[in-house]
Amino acid sequence: MNKIEQIKSIKNGNGIQYLLDEAHRIFRNPITMFDLSYTLKFYTAVTTDDPLWNELISTGTFSLETQEFFANECFTEAVVNADKLAILKSNKLQYDRILGNIHNGDGIKVTNIVMVFCETPLQEDDTIAFEALVDKITDEIKNDDYYITYGKESIEKIIINLLNKTTYKPVIHSAHIQILYDGFEAYLYAVVVDVMQNSIYQNKPADLKRLLESIFPFYKYAIYSDYIVMLVSSKYNTLSDELLLTKLDQSLRQNGLFAGISSSFENFFELREHYDQAVSALKKGMESNNDQRVFIFKP
Repeated sequence: MNKIEQIKSIKNGNGIQYLLDEAHRIFRNPITMFDLSYTLKFYTAVTTDDPLWNELISTGTFSLETQEFFANECFTEAVVNADKLAILKSNKLQYDRILGNIHNGDGIKVTNIVMVFCETPLQEDDTIAFEALVDKITDEIKNDDYYITYGKESIEKIIINLLNKTTYKPVIHSAHIQILYDGFEAYLYAVVVDVMQNSIYQNKPADLKRLLESIFPFYKYAIYSDYIVMLVSSKYNTLSDELLLTKLDQSLRQNGLFAGISSSFENFFELREHYDQAVSALKKGMESNNDQRVFIFKP
């Protein structure tokens, strides 16, 4: 059998480490997996003189200096923009490597898998065979509770970091936050939902977040400063989606809730400014004491 057939013949159900070990036997190159925070998750137990491999295995992560190297070499951007695979080459790398994006059952990218061509060079069928390995691992983890939870938590962490303005190195973080654009249209809106007016949810914002996720599964969410923050998108720079606004109004009304919506923006680094707009719209709207449940920011 060729490599593609061999990879496809590996049986699922024995765990990720088993899949990596079997793949290493076929490819004869070391393979590792790390999450979106560059935290080491799995690796094949081999010895190599590749500096980046040794940094990851010995420390469990990559330093900020290494992350800046990835960004400056456009590796981070290439990985983010890749549908499934990216070939990473540079005269500053000791060895070329291939990277695959692994998504969970919600379609959220949760890990990267990398093979380093330090034992055998890139061969003709390696790319297709590695893609088959990515599919195998995706099948292995797609309904795993850890990766489903991690996917949502990783998005929430990015949103909170943006709101706290702790993404202080755009050269590193600009490509990482691209995950927030997945499935979104061009224009973005910050929506804040007040939970304190509802006696059921005011002490359980996580329950409210799960409720909203079930109603609007294509948006991104975070709990921040006593609010549920929703990231919404539209084709237009004015929020004229009557279906969305009607559905949001009905959901809020049924649960005794109120929401403020910001003006449109396109750069996620502007999220904090538009979050503040949404909070302002919410507070002013609630003070007006009319029958509205959704309040759109007006300069």
